[in-house]
Amino acid sequence: MNESDHQNGVHCMRTPRSITEVPYIPQTPPAGLASLYMLCKRIYPDQCNPLQATTVIKFWLGGPDPLDYISMYNNPGDRMIGIPPHWHYISFGLSDLHGDNRVHNTTNGSDGPSGFGFELTFRLLKDSSETSPPTWPARLMQSLAKYVFKTGNTLYAGDHVSWHCGLDGSESRLQHMLMGEDPQLQVTVTPHGSVRFVQIVGACLEELQTVQRWNGPGVLQILKRHSVTGGSWLITNMRRGESMFDVDPSVHDEITEGIKTEGSNLCGISAHCSWEELNNRCDKALAYNSVEHSMNNLRIINNSRAPNEDLKETDGNSNYKSCELSELNQGQFIENVHITFNLEAGLLLPFVLKGRIRHGRHFTFKALTGDATITFVASAVSGSLVSEEKPFVAQGSWLQVLVSNSFLDSMESSLKFLNEPVMEPLPKTVNWPDRNLTITINPDKL
Repeated sequence: MNESDHQNGVHCMRTPRSITEVPYIPQTPPAGLASLYMLCKRIYPDQCNPLQATTVIKFWLGGPDPLDYISMYNNPGDRMIGIPPHWHYISFGLSDLHGDNRVHNTTNGSDGPSGFGFELTFRLLKDSSETSPPTWPARLMQSLAKYVFKTGNTLYAGDHVSWHCGLDGSESRLQHMLMGEDPQLQVTVTPHGSVRFVQIVGACLEELQTVQRWNGPGVLQILKRHSVTGGSWLITNMRRGESMFDVDPSVHDEITEGIKTEGSNLCGISAHCSWEELNNRCDKALAYNSVEHSMNNLRIINNSRAPNEDLKETDGNSNYKSCELSELNQGQFIENVHITFNLEAGLLLPFVLKGRIRHGRHFTFKALTGDATITFVASAVSGSLVSEEKPFVAQGSWLQVLVSNSFLDSMESSLKFLNEPVMEPLPKTVNWPDRNLTITINPDKL
């Protein structure tokens, strides 16, 4: 894939590598692939040989794109239940298709996940003039797959991706992605393990921000209510001009109440961030930074999937994957800390305080590259090493920051300038001398 074009620091495809379209399925596909083909055949019995997108050089032979195939089906829809005709894209390669270690190092048998445990799907509203499916969704899926292979960060329904340009490269309002469950493809067991199907859903900025402030599953349910926002099957219409708030303004109150009573279930984000320890002369003692890299400009963001908010982070793009806070058993007390965020990450801080800390939860920022990891912790979170006496504790590059109840109001008040639109000139530094904490917000890189 071509990675040279960027907008607002986020990967944006304008001149992608060409994709070969082939109406061909191997005569004797490997066992994992055969299982997925059979599943698709049950849904599309009259399309046994669908158009497919594949790269010229396979991934295990040194090719750049990890998905072996992306099948493109013509779904007729069902007018009786309000499902319009659309194109249905299904990936093959995030799960273990071959079972011989050529792509995935291990196989779990039928008891565990196959490869990364999921495949991607996408449903695109069909234009009445179209006779064949557009191929840009295949390039989109390849980019997401490359990120998963690079970071090990798996995707689940409720997650979202900040993309910052039209998914098809146009000026469409749909410039971000939510992740849902495919309505037709259920979890299936192959000889190499189980496979989930995670459906990409086009979203506008307002919908993405609502997921961040509240939760992904709730937003997906609202999108399902109206055909214009995707309907029950969450079909993406790249010509959609209305957000869910335009379609139904009453959801503002519903979401406000949800945030107030439930808080946010977003527990972590990959971001441009860094932290450093300052000694009494304000010299740098330790510094952990986020280093720019083109592929890591993709913001793959994970929502909490466990009801026990005290326990586990689930961002696979981190050195704390499936790690309890209590595992910081050899933490180092830090006396004075300076934390830096880019604007996109900084804009989340008021919602971290309101939707997470005020509800007794924690929130983690993980550097897109580099080692920096920053976890803000509420007083009620069990298993952490921070305390009123030691509000900053680090283990290597992972920093915990206690936001105590006595500090919360002051911190929220000082960060009010982050409420959109941000009128303050950037970079802007906020300092709490009595807390030995400094936060700097930098502008997003163009």
